[in-house]
This record gives sequence, structure tokens and C-alpha cells, in this order.
Amino acid sequence: QVQLVESGGGLVQAGGSLRLSCAASGSGFSISTMDWYRQAPGKQREFVATVTSGGSTNYATSVKGRFTISRDNAKNTVYLQMNSLKPEDTGVYYCCAEAFRLGTRSDYWGQGTQVTVSS
Repeated sequence: QVQLVESGGGLVQAGGSLRLSCAASGSGFSISTMDWYRQAPGKQREFVATVTSGGSTNYATSVKGRFTISRDNAKNTVYLQMNSLKPEDTGVYYCCAEAFRLGTRSDYWGQGTQVTVSS
């Protein structure tokens, strides 16, 4: 099993910044892509950003230019730097990791961290 623990959420005013972290732990696994998703109240979970083990990144259009995803492979940790936050960025942010063990892929999710942006 791979455990993912997110941290860094909180309450911030519009225009402010937050930095989320997600640390992965577990033995016998090779972690490939790591992603951030979010879910606003009453809405479906949506993709925010992804980063490969090689550092390639991709973003949802709604966050491009404001959010930056990065990772520290040595620590199995992924980060999401969120700048110029807007009230519509409010939601629970989830970390997802694609992990391989003996050639088998599994996806693991963290418990989520709340981000609230006030207007």
C-alpha cells in the first residue's frame, strides 16, 4: 500500500497564496505520475495539475499561470504552489499517485485538504 498525506490547506483571502504538500510513503513501490485534483461543494472532482517522475507538468486551464506543481523524488513528495487565489478555487484538494509494484499499476488517493478562499 501507498499512503498519501496532504497538508497546507487553510483559509486565505482572494489574491493570496497557499502551498500544498503531499508526502507518499510505502515500500516496494515505484511512484510515477503525481496529480492534484479538487472538489468544490456540490461539484464533481476535477483535475488541477500533474507532474511526471521526470518533471513534465500539465495544468487545468483554470489554474494555468497561477498554480505551480513540483515534486521532490527523493522525498516522494509533490507540492502545489497556489498564487492569485480566487474564491472559485475553494474546495477539498486531493493528491493522487500512480504507483507500480511488480509491473502492476495502482492509483492511490490522499484524504484531502480543505482550501477556502474568501472574497
